[in-house]
Amino acid sequence: MAQVSMAALPALKDTFAQLKSRMEKAVEAFRKELASQRTGRANVHMLDSVHVDAYGSKMPLSQVGNISAPEPQLITIQPWDMSLAGAIEKAVRSADLGFNPQNDGKLIRIPVPSLTEDRRKEMVKHLNKVLEEHRTAVRNIRRDGNDAIKKALKDKKISEDEERGSLEQMQKITDDEIKKMEEMFKAKEKEVMQV
Repeated sequence: MAQVSMAALPALKDTFAQLKSRMEKAVEAFRKELASQRTGRANVHMLDSVHVDAYGSKMPLSQVGNISAPEPQLITIQPWDMSLAGAIEKAVRSADLGFNPQNDGKLIRIPVPSLTEDRRKEMVKHLNKVLEEHRTAVRNIRRDGNDAIKKALKDKKISEDEERGSLEQMQKITDDEIKKMEEMFKAKEKEVMQV
């Protein structure tokens, strides 16, 4: 007998779409977390968490200036309003990223120091912890899906065969999403450990 897709079952169609979307969001959150992690090379995403006090509110750094990485060891910020240069410099310094910005009046230069071996290992440990948190989030979504499938069987909306197939499909989707995150982690680990 051919396996029926969860998405094809009317009783589970909305549940399936919602769970798949939640898993994809968890993977995307992990991807963003990896992008913002510092490696030995300059990357504009390292400053994603920096917010500047500008015009009476906290604004993301990307909304007050042009951020670029012209060299492997340098990030530059060209403020759109030069009166904010001091606030940008202060925000980068107080973001606790280990950067020491230099303001020449027109451009803010942020040298990205090379990472020590110990710091690289510490960073990989941290990334591993972040990976485990996101794996757990995906598994929790799977648990919610399994509960919804079992409830649909209990309410006689699906047959036992459809339940079995749906549970297997839920596990396969979970495994695929976790595998994506593990591959991203391995690539980032290689990048961090590369001297």
